[in-house]
Amino acid sequence: MMLRRGQMGDVSALARIHRAAFDHPWSESDFSTYLASDFVWVSGEPIAGFLLIRAVGDEAEILTLAVDPAHRRAGHAVALLDAAKQDLAKTDVSRLFLEVAADNLPALALYERQGFLPIGMRKGYYRRDAGPNMDAKLFSCALPAAH
Repeated sequence: MMLRRGQMGDVSALARIHRAAFDHPWSESDFSTYLASDFVWVSGEPIAGFLLIRAVGDEAEILTLAVDPAHRRAGHAVALLDAAKQDLAKTDVSRLFLEVAADNLPALALYERQGFLPIGMRKGYYRRDAGPNMDAKLFSCALPAAH
């Protein structure tokens, strides 16, 4: 599986995949901003999935992870998480955080298999077009110390 860092030319693909994966997708402009300042890894050629992380000091947060529905369950999310954790472990980042909708069972299972531990909950965090807002589960994962 081909993995690489995201580039400005990926903006349209990232926005398209995010639209297919989330109720409230980010725009191409949003992705341009993220690509200029944050860590982005992409998987596949053409791009099948991506992972966006913001690092500040010794902590980093997964802002979003999305895989095109046509390419799910093919290992893209695992490969992206593994690559990001390996790259971040070479920096001063010692802990990786994320939040995920409490009803997103595939994502919850993925993160737990990847060593993330639950650390909290945000009530009604995710706005839903139909039905009540959904809670966000918060997770954290320790990264190996930088060498």
